[in-house]
Amino acid sequence: MADAAKIAIVRCDIVSEVCPGMGCLKAFQDRKEAFEGYKDARLVGFFTCGGCSGRRVYRLVNTLKRYGIDAVHMSSCMLMTEPFTRCPNREEIKRSIEALGIKVVEGTHHEVGQYASGTSFHRR
Repeated sequence: MADAAKIAIVRCDIVSEVCPGMGCLKAFQDRKEAFEGYKDARLVGFFTCGGCSGRRVYRLVNTLKRYGIDAVHMSSCMLMTEPFTRCPNREEIKRSIEALGIKVVEGTHHEVGQYASGTSFHRR
């Protein structure tokens, strides 16, 4: 039996001031959207980029590499165009992760729909 995939999510530092990360965490928990392909996975890291220029990503991913991380998801807020601007450093951040030999997955959940609106997260 294979070990669970070890996944981290990096998100926008600016957006984190208004977003607690519910969409990303709910999508991971439910294995929806960008996490549908994982049968067995553990979230081992959930952090912000550290602000433009993504200064903290390389250091944190390098630390997680020592613990066998398999992939880093770039959160949807780093990729979307509304209501925030797309991360101007996303390609550099992606390259810095890939330089460590870690797979990069672009996205966590869609910027519109149930995971972004929060309605399904709060529904009981």
